[in-house]
Amino acid sequence: MERRKATGEYHGIPVSKMSSLDPYEEVLNRPPWVTTTLGCFLIFTIVVDILGNLLVIFSVYRNKKLRNAGNIFVVSLAVADLVVAIYPYPLVLTSIFHKGWNLGYVHCQISGFLMGVSVIGSIFNITGIAINRYCYICHSLKYDKLYSDKNSVCYVLLIWALTIVAIVPNLFVGSLQYDPRVYSCTFEQSASSAYTIAVVFFHFILPIMIVTYCYLRIWILVIQVRRRVKPDNRPKLTPNDVRNFVTMFVVFVLFAVCWAPLNFIGLAVAINPEVVVPLIPEWLFVASYFMAYFNSCLNAIVYGVLNQNFRREYKRIVVSVCTARIFFHGSSNDAAERLKSKPSPLITNNNQVKVESV
Repeated sequence: MERRKATGEYHGIPVSKMSSLDPYEEVLNRPPWVTTTLGCFLIFTIVVDILGNLLVIFSVYRNKKLRNAGNIFVVSLAVADLVVAIYPYPLVLTSIFHKGWNLGYVHCQISGFLMGVSVIGSIFNITGIAINRYCYICHSLKYDKLYSDKNSVCYVLLIWALTIVAIVPNLFVGSLQYDPRVYSCTFEQSASSAYTIAVVFFHFILPIMIVTYCYLRIWILVIQVRRRVKPDNRPKLTPNDVRNFVTMFVVFVLFAVCWAPLNFIGLAVAINPEVVVPLIPEWLFVASYFMAYFNSCLNAIVYGVLNQNFRREYKRIVVSVCTARIFFHGSSNDAAERLKSKPSPLITNNNQVKVESV
């Protein structure tokens, strides 16, 4: 493998220079169990991500109880999680087993761009879900008007438009670079300190603050309703409403936990790269990335564990798929058996060979 050039390029691909050592030397010197573990971890993430989020999308499509304004954002979030599993993650997996990026500059930029779209799309959708839950529980009288089918679709389209607007500057700042430590073409935290700080604030901290405000207001209202504080002025919350809220709250907490280490590392690097970069252990940096990657497969599991309607629909879909497979397999076996049992035209009913007289 070709060593990194002094210009910070590898086969014409911009390379992250955050590490004080040659990152390619570090990667080549890693024990085999490290790359094997990372590869298996990513394969598991890809499989669960694709199967889980497809289950989410088909569940909402098939089940009338799940086809509501709030779950439009859930489907949108599932699409955001699917994006990385279909294209960027498989390229990262290829890079892991080749111990380097050999797919060229264009794939590097597309992969980094789509990974950014997925991440920003996820946090913006989670913010949209929190605002939706806040309006549903805290402003229930206005909810139907605010979240009509037409308005809900417009909100989702707005989320994706904002996502594209937020990620496009990466293409011009030159912050999408290959980082051999995580085998990914990703956002280069040290490309521009001011830009990195802005990215962390507007793409992570600000959405987290909005979501936290919404869920705190909901928690306060739920506690007041359960304690029967001012019951005449409070909406009636059903157990199903509370379970749905808890489900989406868990989704938010998992996202925040999985992505916080990477964002805070980026923020620290942007503030003082000369001091901070040498202090960050490689294992911590790699773990923060793969922890963030892992988040894309968690939401579907959370829905299945905490939401009864999703859990039932998951079972129906799995049973339908298995039944269809058994049906087609059984039909093939039946056809084969019929062919085997069908008497030859040369055999009579008395199992004697029919010989025509000469």
